Amino acid sequence: MTIQLIFPDGSVHEHESGVSGFEVAAGIGARLAKAAVAVRLDGELLDLSRPLLHGGAFEVVTETTDEGRHVIRHSAAHVMAQAVLDLFDGATFAIGPAITDGFYYDFNIGRPFDPDDLEQVERRMAEIVEADQPFEREACSIEEALALFVDQPYKTEIIQAVDDSEGAGGESVSVYRNEDFVDLCRGPHLPSTGRLKAVKLLRSAGAYWRGDETRDQLQRIYGTAWESKQALDDYLNRLEEAERRDHRRLGNELDLFSFPPELGSGLAVWHPKGGLLRTIIEDYSRRTHLSHGYEIVATPHVAKAQLWETSGHLDFYAEGMYPGMMLDEQTEYRMKPMNCPFHILIFKSNGRSYRELPLRLFELGTVYRYERSGVVHGLLRARGFTQDDSHIFAMESQLGDELQSLLDFTLMVLRDFGFDEFEADISTRPEKYVGQDDAWDKAEAALQQALEIAGLPFEIAEGEGAFYGPKIDVHVRDAIGRRWQLSTLQVDFGQPENFDLLYASAENTRERPVMIHRALMGSIERFVGILVEHYAGAFPVWLSPVQATIVPVADRHIGYGREVAAAMGEIGLRVEVDEADDTVGEKIRRAITHKTPSVLVVGDSDVEGGTVGLRLRGEEHERRGVGITAVLDELKQMAAAPR
Repeated sequence: MTIQLIFPDGSVHEHESGVSGFEVAAGIGARLAKAAVAVRLDGELLDLSRPLLHGGAFEVVTETTDEGRHVIRHSAAHVMAQAVLDLFDGATFAIGPAITDGFYYDFNIGRPFDPDDLEQVERRMAEIVEADQPFEREACSIEEALALFVDQPYKTEIIQAVDDSEGAGGESVSVYRNEDFVDLCRGPHLPSTGRLKAVKLLRSAGAYWRGDETRDQLQRIYGTAWESKQALDDYLNRLEEAERRDHRRLGNELDLFSFPPELGSGLAVWHPKGGLLRTIIEDYSRRTHLSHGYEIVATPHVAKAQLWETSGHLDFYAEGMYPGMMLDEQTEYRMKPMNCPFHILIFKSNGRSYRELPLRLFELGTVYRYERSGVVHGLLRARGFTQDDSHIFAMESQLGDELQSLLDFTLMVLRDFGFDEFEADISTRPEKYVGQDDAWDKAEAALQQALEIAGLPFEIAEGEGAFYGPKIDVHVRDAIGRRWQLSTLQVDFGQPENFDLLYASAENTRERPVMIHRALMGSIERFVGILVEHYAGAFPVWLSPVQATIVPVADRHIGYGREVAAAMGEIGLRVEVDEADDTVGEKIRRAITHKTPSVLVVGDSDVEGGTVGLRLRGEEHERRGVGITAVLDELKQMAAAPR
C-alpha cells in the first residue's frame, strides 16, 4: 500500500505505507536528513522514526527552526530529569516543558538545589548525551501507566486527570524511554540523546505544584539547549546583555522606581525622576489620543460587585481579582481589574445615535490584579498598574475602517518610542462564543485585512480568541532581539449584550454596537520596564527625565550654572545643576552613569565668554567654548518630542 505525501512546494510523492519520516527526509537529501529532528504530517509533529501510515501534507522539521529547537529542548528536559533521578535517591519529578529559549523541569528532592547540585546534574547529563541513548516511544493503557509511575505521585496525578495538555489522552497515554528512564510525554523527541549538541543549566528556583500556593513546594531547574555550541554561546551573550539591561537593576541605579517590601509584592513606588519619565509618557499619550479623535474619561478604582457580575468578570476572572470589601451587610465592592465596564456605563449614560459613532473613549486607568507571587516580575508583571485603555463603540459597518485606523495608530505610537520591528497574531473564534457567525467572520476578516494593508507579518492562532471576540496582538522586537507582546486590539460582541447597549440607527431602529478594546502600551508600568531594557536606560533625549546636567568647575561657577539652567528651562529643557562638593571628574562620571544625554561644564572662561563645555552622550570628547545660543538651539532640536 502506498501513501501520498504533499511537500511544502506542492509536489506529491508516493511512498510505501510505514515509511519513517527520517527515510523520507533522507530521500530528499543527506544534508536535510542530518539537520532533521522531527517531521510534521497533516499538522501533527512526529518522531523521525515514527511510521507514516497515511498520506497528507508533509514537512521536515530541522534543528534551526523554532519547532526544531522546541524538540531539542524537550529532549534536553528529559535528559535533565533522568540525571536528577539518577543522582538523588527518592527524587520525584513533575512537569518539564520546553519554553521560549529553553526548558525547565520541576522536582521534589526534599530541599532546594544548590550550585554544586546543578554542576553534578550537568555532568551527569553530559554522560547521558555521550552514551547516545535512543528515545523510544510506547503507548500504555491508563492502568499500565499508573503501574509504571507508582512511585511518582505527580505523574500519577497527571495520568488520573487524563489531562490532554500534559501527555495523557483518552484511554491511553504515551511514554518515552531512554534506557532505564521513562517519562510521560507526547513527544516528539530527538532520535537519541547524542543529538543534543549544546546544553547548559542556568538556575534553580522554587515553584508550586500546579502553580497552586496551597500545594507542594517543588524545585525548578531551568536550562537552555541549542543546535550548536555557537548558537548556545550567542544566547548566553544575549543573557548577559539582558542582565545588564534588567529594568529592576537600572531602575535602582537611575533612581526611577523601587519595590519596597512594606508595600507588598508587585507594587512599585515612583521616585521623582521615574515619576517625571512616567509623566512624559502619559502626557504624550493624552496629547496623541486627543489629536486622533479620542475623548478622555476618568473612572473610580472600585465598584459594586454587581457590576463585575454583569460584565462576567466574577464568573471568568474572579481568581485574578482582589477579595471584596463589605461596606454594609448587603453591598460588596471590588477593586477594578479592568476599565471596560466603566466605559460601557459612560456609553450607556445617554441615548446614543449612529451620528456619534464611532465613540472613542480613552483613560489612563489604574487597575489591580491579584497575580500569583511566582509570576510577579518588577514592572513587567505587577499587581497594580495603569493602562492606556481605550474602548471604541462602533456600528458593525464601521468595524473594518476602525480596525485599520486603530492598527495604523498603534504602529505610529510604537514607532515614536523607537520600535521598528513588528509581528502580530490573530486569535480566532473558539468553540464556545457569543455573537453571530457572520459578525465573527467579518471581524476576523477585518483584522486580517488591517494587518495585510499595514504589511505586518502575522500568524493565525486558530480558536485562541476569547469567547466574546477575536483579537490582534502586536509584538515588537527590542534592541537585543527579544520579542515583547505590547498592543492588543480586541473585538467584543459579548459586553454590548451583557449591558444591553443600543444606539438609534439612521432608520430609527435600535441596534447593538460592536465594542473594541484597545491598549497600545499594555500598561504604563510594563511599557516603562520594556523601554528601560530596550534603551539600557539611555533614553532618547525627548524621553530622558533629565536632558542636561550642568557641572560647575568650582563653587564660584554655580551662579552662572544656574543662569544657564534657567535659560534652558525657559525653552522647555529639563536641567539639573550638580552643586555637590565633588570633583569635576566625579560629577561628569555621575551624569554619564545616570545616562544623561548632555553634560555642560562651566568654568572661568565660560563665565567670561558666555559659553559652556558641551559633551553629548556617545561623544568621547568635550567641545569647549560653545556659545549658549548654539547650545540651546542644538539641545532644543534634539529634545523635540515626536508629535
